[in-house]
Amino acid sequence: MTEPDVAIVGGGLLGRLLAWRAALSGLRVALYDANDRLGNEATAWVAGGMVTPQAEAVDADPELVSMGRRSLALWPEWLRALPTPVHFSDRGTLLVWQRADGGEARRFESLLKARDSQATCQHLDAEQLAAREPLLENRFREALYLPGEAHVDNRQLLPALADALDVLGVECHWNRRVEDAERPQARLVIDCRGKSAQSRWKQLRGVRGEIVRLHAPGIELHHMIRLLHPRYSIYLISRPGGNLVVGATAIESDDCSPVSVRGALELLSAAYAVLPDLGEARILELDCDCRPALPDNRPAIRYTPEPRLLEVNGLYRHGFLLSPAVVEEVLAILPRLLEHPDYPLEASSRWPSLGAREEVLACH
Repeated sequence: MTEPDVAIVGGGLLGRLLAWRAALSGLRVALYDANDRLGNEATAWVAGGMVTPQAEAVDADPELVSMGRRSLALWPEWLRALPTPVHFSDRGTLLVWQRADGGEARRFESLLKARDSQATCQHLDAEQLAAREPLLENRFREALYLPGEAHVDNRQLLPALADALDVLGVECHWNRRVEDAERPQARLVIDCRGKSAQSRWKQLRGVRGEIVRLHAPGIELHHMIRLLHPRYSIYLISRPGGNLVVGATAIESDDCSPVSVRGALELLSAAYAVLPDLGEARILELDCDCRPALPDNRPAIRYTPEPRLLEVNGLYRHGFLLSPAVVEEVLAILPRLLEHPDYPLEASSRWPSLGAREEVLACH
């Protein structure tokens, strides 16, 4: 049997995307994941699937925003190439707030304009808001609209990527955990294990994300909704089949235990404050997971020539926002590493910080 060019360890969002795109480029690929092809143990299973570079610009540095815009352009192209349909919507984000939190809205708008020169934030009055999102009629006096932002159905995407790997003949080893000391047979191993790589990449920490999934037939939102609040940020996203995802973006914690009473109350109270009709929705699921983050909350790549190991990690809460751009960058350097195993990685031509930090991180 011919040895694969690349063995990817970790079959979450990043690992599956990378395996798929690498195979499409003509490489022989093997994928190892501790879970099954459905992906319901992956961090990306507990997510909103949001691709919102403008909404993130108030907290993220400009390069991450640029990477997000690149991903936003790639997602519809890549999804069309999958053998299984995946729900995708790019109707944008509506930001709403309670009257007492008007200062938070002014702060958001001011920071967005200062940090993102390409921002296209639109201010809506109550009538304009109702025209865009009829379910919010008479709910809020004003809103901000960020056009073009998108979301992907994460729970359709993960199995769809597994289907795509089967079509391409990728050697998939589901339910196969690979430990630090092990090395799958391949010319190059790529570690995409996220927080599971913490034993090797000591700087990694977990950032907890919580969601509640509701069944609310008849309540369909045309846009992503974010509730601006000084203490927490809550989003609401419609899913096919009359379902709705309500989530909180980030909690600084490594704790992956079940959602607390307080967490559930905050999620459900915020959802009810935005849409009182959700009072009759049914709770399908309360869930959480911890996303992998590095100290600066940016992704990083590092390479060890011996034993020919490339590590990609630190997507923080930006998995769907950044994964396509990161995958594209990894694919750009793979031919060089496969041809010249001892070749030192240089700063990335497209995303300098992703490459420029390699030597520093490799020292830890």
